[in-house]
Amino acid sequence: MKKLVFLILSSLCFADVASAQFSKVLDSCRMQSTILQGERKYAVYLPPGFDTSSRSYPVLYLLHGSGDDQTGWVQFGEVQSIADKAIDDGKATPMVIVMPDANTGTRGYFNDAKGEWRYEDFFFQEFMPFVEKEYRIKSEKRYRAVAGLSMGGGGSFMYALHHPELFSSACPLSASTGPLSFEEAKERALRVRPSEPNAESKKPTEEQLKSHYLQHSVLELVNRIPDDQKKAVRWYIDCGDDDFLYEGNALVHIAMRKKEIPHEFRVRDGGHKWSYWRESLPTVLAFVSQSFHQD
Repeated sequence: MKKLVFLILSSLCFADVASAQFSKVLDSCRMQSTILQGERKYAVYLPPGFDTSSRSYPVLYLLHGSGDDQTGWVQFGEVQSIADKAIDDGKATPMVIVMPDANTGTRGYFNDAKGEWRYEDFFFQEFMPFVEKEYRIKSEKRYRAVAGLSMGGGGSFMYALHHPELFSSACPLSASTGPLSFEEAKERALRVRPSEPNAESKKPTEEQLKSHYLQHSVLELVNRIPDDQKKAVRWYIDCGDDDFLYEGNALVHIAMRKKEIPHEFRVRDGGHKWSYWRESLPTVLAFVSQSFHQD
Protein backbone atom coordinates (compact mmCIF):
# COMPACT_ATOMS: atom_id res chain seq x y z
CA MET A 1 0.00 0.00 0.00
CA LYS A 2 2.79 2.41 0.94
CA LYS A 3 4.56 1.61 -2.33
CA LEU A 4 1.38 2.33 -4.29
CA VAL A 5 0.91 5.71 -2.55
CA PHE A 6 4.57 6.56 -3.22
CA LEU A 7 4.19 5.73 -6.90
CA ILE A 8 1.03 7.83 -7.18
CA LEU A 9 2.64 10.81 -5.45
CA SER A 10 5.76 10.45 -7.56
CA SER A 11 3.66 10.41 -10.71
CA LEU A 12 1.79 13.53 -9.64
CA CYS A 13 5.03 15.35 -8.81
CA PHE A 14 6.52 14.36 -12.14
CA ALA A 15 3.40 15.57 -13.94
CA ASP A 16 3.59 18.92 -12.11
CA VAL A 17 7.26 19.35 -13.02
CA ALA A 18 6.64 18.34 -16.63
CA SER A 19 3.68 20.70 -17.03
CA ALA A 20 5.73 23.55 -15.59
CA GLN A 21 8.17 23.12 -18.47
CA PHE A 22 5.58 23.83 -21.15
CA SER A 23 5.22 27.28 -22.65
CA LYS A 24 1.92 29.14 -22.62
CA VAL A 25 0.18 31.47 -25.08
CA LEU A 26 -2.65 33.78 -24.07
CA ASP A 27 -4.18 35.50 -27.09
CA SER A 28 -7.06 37.53 -25.66
CA CYS A 29 -5.49 39.53 -22.84
CA ARG A 30 -6.93 42.99 -22.18
CA MET A 31 -5.97 46.33 -20.71
CA GLN A 32 -7.64 49.72 -20.50
CA SER A 33 -6.17 52.67 -22.38
CA THR A 34 -6.80 56.27 -21.42
CA ILE A 35 -5.00 57.57 -24.52
CA LEU A 36 -7.05 55.45 -26.95
CA GLN A 37 -10.15 55.70 -24.77
CA GLY A 38 -11.04 52.05 -24.60
CA GLU A 39 -10.03 48.46 -24.10
CA ARG A 40 -7.02 47.09 -25.95
CA LYS A 41 -6.19 43.43 -26.61
CA TYR A 42 -2.84 41.73 -26.81
CA ALA A 43 -1.36 38.23 -26.93
CA VAL A 44 1.60 36.98 -24.92
CA TYR A 45 3.93 33.99 -25.17
CA LEU A 46 5.35 32.85 -21.81
CA PRO A 47 8.38 30.55 -22.11
CA PRO A 48 8.71 27.12 -20.50
CA GLY A 49 9.21 27.42 -16.76
CA PHE A 50 7.73 30.92 -16.50
CA ASP A 51 4.96 29.90 -14.08
CA THR A 52 7.32 28.23 -11.60
CA SER A 53 10.15 30.74 -11.87
CA SER A 54 10.64 33.97 -9.96
CA ARG A 55 13.17 35.38 -12.43
CA SER A 56 12.58 38.26 -14.84
CA TYR A 57 12.82 37.70 -18.59
CA PRO A 58 13.89 39.63 -21.68
CA VAL A 59 11.09 40.67 -24.01
CA LEU A 60 10.41 40.74 -27.73
CA TYR A 61 7.58 42.92 -29.01
CA LEU A 62 6.31 41.09 -32.10
CA LEU A 63 4.06 43.21 -34.32
CA HIS A 64 1.45 41.87 -36.74
CA GLY A 65 0.68 43.10 -40.25
CA SER A 66 -2.26 44.91 -41.79
CA GLY A 67 -5.50 42.95 -41.65
CA ASP A 68 -4.40 40.78 -38.72
CA ASP A 69 -4.66 41.43 -35.01
CA GLN A 70 -2.86 40.22 -31.88
CA THR A 71 -3.66 36.61 -32.83
CA GLY A 72 -1.88 36.75 -36.19
CA TRP A 73 1.52 35.58 -35.00
CA VAL A 74 -0.18 32.98 -32.78
CA GLN A 75 -2.47 31.45 -35.40
CA PHE A 76 -0.61 31.92 -38.68
CA GLY A 77 2.93 32.59 -37.45
CA GLU A 78 2.96 29.54 -35.14
CA VAL A 79 4.98 31.55 -32.64
CA GLN A 80 4.59 29.04 -29.81
CA SER A 81 5.98 25.98 -31.57
CA ILE A 82 8.74 27.99 -33.29
CA ALA A 83 9.84 29.73 -30.08
CA ASP A 84 9.68 26.47 -28.10
CA LYS A 85 11.93 24.73 -30.63
CA ALA A 86 14.41 27.63 -30.80
CA ILE A 87 14.70 27.67 -27.00
CA ASP A 88 14.90 23.87 -26.73
CA ASP A 89 17.65 23.77 -29.41
CA GLY A 90 19.63 26.42 -27.54
CA LYS A 91 19.38 28.90 -30.43
CA ALA A 92 17.24 31.39 -28.47
CA THR A 93 17.15 32.39 -24.84
CA PRO A 94 13.84 32.05 -22.93
CA MET A 95 11.93 35.29 -23.44
CA VAL A 96 8.47 36.77 -23.14
CA ILE A 97 6.96 37.62 -26.54
CA VAL A 98 4.29 40.32 -26.52
CA MET A 99 1.96 40.84 -29.48
CA PRO A 100 -0.28 43.94 -29.33
CA ASP A 101 -3.42 44.54 -31.41
CA ALA A 102 -3.07 47.43 -33.87
CA ASN A 103 -6.18 46.58 -35.89
CA THR A 104 -8.87 48.05 -33.62
CA GLY A 105 -10.03 51.62 -34.13
CA THR A 106 -7.59 53.18 -36.59
CA ARG A 107 -5.31 50.55 -38.09
CA GLY A 108 -1.58 51.01 -37.54
CA TYR A 109 1.19 51.54 -34.98
CA PHE A 110 1.62 55.33 -35.27
CA ASN A 111 -0.03 58.55 -34.24
CA ASP A 112 -2.01 60.03 -37.12
CA ALA A 113 -0.99 63.29 -38.77
CA LYS A 114 -3.62 65.31 -36.88
CA GLY A 115 -2.84 63.80 -33.49
CA GLU A 116 -6.37 62.48 -33.07
CA TRP A 117 -5.35 58.78 -32.89
CA ARG A 118 -2.23 58.33 -30.75
CA TYR A 119 -1.31 54.66 -30.97
CA GLU A 120 2.43 55.20 -30.64
CA ASP A 121 1.89 57.31 -27.51
CA PHE A 122 -0.30 54.51 -26.15
CA PHE A 123 2.38 51.90 -26.88
CA PHE A 124 5.19 53.69 -25.06
CA GLN A 125 3.29 55.50 -22.31
CA GLU A 126 0.71 52.83 -21.37
CA PHE A 127 1.19 49.46 -23.03
CA MET A 128 4.89 48.86 -22.51
CA PRO A 129 4.90 49.90 -18.82
CA PHE A 130 1.80 47.76 -18.20
CA VAL A 131 3.06 44.48 -19.71
CA GLU A 132 6.59 44.87 -18.34
CA LYS A 133 5.17 45.10 -14.84
CA GLU A 134 2.55 42.40 -15.38
CA TYR A 135 4.89 39.68 -16.67
CA ARG A 136 8.22 40.00 -14.79
CA ILE A 137 10.04 41.54 -17.74
CA LYS A 138 13.48 43.12 -17.43
CA SER A 139 13.25 46.87 -17.94
CA GLU A 140 16.75 47.58 -19.30
CA LYS A 141 17.27 48.37 -23.00
CA ARG A 142 19.60 45.42 -23.56
CA TYR A 143 16.77 43.01 -22.69
CA ARG A 144 14.17 44.56 -25.02
CA ALA A 145 13.74 43.97 -28.78
CA VAL A 146 11.13 44.67 -31.44
CA ALA A 147 10.24 42.81 -34.63
CA GLY A 148 7.29 42.59 -36.98
CA LEU A 149 6.05 41.88 -40.48
CA SER A 150 4.73 44.23 -43.18
CA MET A 151 2.84 47.00 -41.31
CA GLY A 152 4.44 45.61 -38.15
CA GLY A 153 7.82 45.71 -39.87
CA GLY A 154 7.20 49.41 -40.38
CA GLY A 155 6.32 49.65 -36.70
CA SER A 156 9.60 47.89 -35.84
CA PHE A 157 11.57 50.39 -37.92
CA MET A 158 9.80 53.41 -36.46
CA TYR A 159 9.83 52.35 -32.83
CA ALA A 160 13.55 51.57 -32.86
CA LEU A 161 14.40 54.71 -34.86
CA HIS A 162 12.24 56.93 -32.64
CA HIS A 163 13.49 55.29 -29.43
CA PRO A 164 16.97 53.78 -29.89
CA GLU A 165 17.44 54.21 -26.15
CA LEU A 166 14.79 51.54 -25.52
CA PHE A 167 15.62 48.68 -27.91
CA SER A 168 18.79 46.62 -28.21
CA SER A 169 17.75 45.13 -31.55
CA ALA A 170 15.08 45.47 -34.23
CA CYS A 171 14.03 43.00 -36.92
CA PRO A 172 11.73 44.40 -39.62
CA LEU A 173 10.41 41.66 -41.94
CA SER A 174 8.98 42.54 -45.36
CA ALA A 175 8.53 45.98 -43.86
CA SER A 176 6.40 48.85 -44.99
CA THR A 177 9.05 51.57 -44.98
CA GLY A 178 6.71 54.52 -45.39
CA PRO A 179 6.44 56.97 -48.30
CA LEU A 180 9.58 57.39 -50.40
CA SER A 181 8.90 61.08 -51.03
CA PHE A 182 6.79 63.89 -49.58
CA GLU A 183 4.67 63.90 -52.74
CA GLU A 184 3.86 60.25 -52.17
CA ALA A 185 3.03 61.01 -48.54
CA LYS A 186 0.58 63.74 -49.60
CA GLU A 187 -1.07 61.47 -52.12
CA ARG A 188 -1.60 58.78 -49.48
CA ALA A 189 -2.80 61.05 -46.71
CA LEU A 190 -5.21 63.07 -48.84
CA ARG A 191 -6.89 59.99 -50.24
CA VAL A 192 -10.13 60.63 -48.34
CA ARG A 193 -13.37 59.54 -49.99
CA PRO A 194 -15.53 62.56 -50.86
CA SER A 195 -18.64 60.64 -49.74
CA GLU A 196 -17.38 60.35 -46.15
CA PRO A 197 -19.02 62.72 -43.62
CA ASN A 198 -16.90 65.83 -43.04
CA ALA A 199 -14.30 64.54 -45.50
CA GLU A 200 -12.55 67.87 -45.85
CA SER A 201 -12.17 68.35 -42.10
CA LYS A 202 -10.44 64.96 -41.85
CA LYS A 203 -7.60 66.05 -44.11
CA PRO A 204 -4.43 67.13 -42.29
CA THR A 205 -2.84 70.46 -43.14
CA GLU A 206 0.27 70.70 -45.29
CA GLU A 207 2.34 71.46 -42.19
CA GLN A 208 0.93 68.46 -40.33
CA LEU A 209 1.63 66.23 -43.33
CA LYS A 210 5.21 67.43 -43.63
CA SER A 211 5.90 66.82 -39.94
CA HIS A 212 4.29 63.38 -40.11
CA TYR A 213 6.26 62.43 -43.21
CA LEU A 214 9.59 63.40 -41.66
CA GLN A 215 8.80 61.22 -38.64
CA HIS A 216 7.40 58.22 -40.56
CA SER A 217 9.64 57.77 -43.57
CA VAL A 218 12.31 55.20 -42.73
CA LEU A 219 14.63 56.69 -45.35
CA GLU A 220 14.31 60.17 -43.84
CA LEU A 221 14.94 58.87 -40.33
CA VAL A 222 17.92 56.74 -41.37
CA ASN A 223 19.52 59.66 -43.18
CA ARG A 224 19.21 61.79 -40.04
CA ILE A 225 20.74 59.29 -37.57
CA PRO A 226 23.55 61.11 -35.70
CA ASP A 227 27.01 59.59 -35.99
CA ASP A 228 27.07 58.72 -32.28
CA GLN A 229 23.83 56.71 -32.65
CA LYS A 230 24.81 54.54 -35.61
CA LYS A 231 25.42 51.52 -33.39
CA ALA A 232 22.64 52.19 -30.90
CA VAL A 233 20.43 49.40 -32.31
CA ARG A 234 21.35 46.05 -33.87
CA TRP A 235 19.42 45.68 -37.14
CA TYR A 236 18.22 42.55 -38.95
CA ILE A 237 16.23 43.34 -42.10
CA ASP A 238 14.67 40.55 -44.17
CA CYS A 239 12.54 40.81 -47.33
CA GLY A 240 11.66 38.32 -50.07
CA ASP A 241 12.84 38.88 -53.62
CA ASP A 242 9.24 38.66 -54.89
CA ASP A 243 7.79 40.96 -52.21
CA PHE A 244 5.99 44.10 -53.40
CA LEU A 245 7.73 46.01 -50.57
CA TYR A 246 11.20 44.94 -51.70
CA GLU A 247 12.13 48.34 -53.20
CA GLY A 248 11.68 50.25 -49.95
CA ASN A 249 13.67 47.68 -47.96
CA ALA A 250 16.47 47.64 -50.53
CA LEU A 251 16.66 51.46 -50.49
CA VAL A 252 16.89 51.44 -46.68
CA HIS A 253 19.71 48.89 -46.91
CA ILE A 254 21.57 51.12 -49.37
CA ALA A 255 21.00 54.19 -47.17
CA MET A 256 22.36 52.31 -44.16
CA ARG A 257 25.40 51.20 -46.16
CA LYS A 258 26.10 54.79 -47.20
CA LYS A 259 25.71 55.99 -43.60
CA GLU A 260 27.90 53.10 -42.38
CA ILE A 261 25.19 51.87 -40.04
CA PRO A 262 25.89 48.22 -39.09
CA HIS A 263 23.02 45.93 -40.08
CA GLU A 264 22.15 42.54 -41.50
CA PHE A 265 20.16 42.54 -44.76
CA ARG A 266 18.72 39.28 -46.03
CA VAL A 267 16.92 38.58 -49.30
CA ARG A 268 15.46 35.12 -49.71
CA ASP A 269 13.27 33.49 -52.31
CA GLY A 270 9.67 34.32 -51.50
CA GLY A 271 6.88 36.83 -51.38
CA HIS A 272 4.63 38.62 -48.93
CA LYS A 273 3.17 35.62 -47.14
CA TRP A 274 3.17 33.69 -43.88
CA SER A 275 5.31 30.83 -45.13
CA TYR A 276 8.13 33.37 -45.59
CA TRP A 277 7.70 34.92 -42.14
CA ARG A 278 7.50 31.58 -40.36
CA GLU A 279 10.89 30.76 -41.86
CA SER A 280 12.21 34.16 -40.70
CA LEU A 281 11.11 33.84 -37.09
CA PRO A 282 13.75 31.34 -35.82
CA THR A 283 16.52 33.61 -37.13
CA VAL A 284 14.86 36.63 -35.52
CA LEU A 285 14.71 34.85 -32.15
CA ALA A 286 18.39 33.87 -32.43
CA PHE A 287 19.37 37.41 -33.48
CA VAL A 288 17.63 39.20 -30.59
CA SER A 289 18.98 36.59 -28.17
CA GLN A 290 22.51 37.67 -29.05
CA SER A 291 21.71 41.05 -27.50
CA PHE A 292 20.16 39.42 -24.44
CA HIS A 293 23.31 37.36 -23.75
CA GLN A 294 26.45 38.63 -22.02
CA ASP A 295 29.51 38.62 -24.28
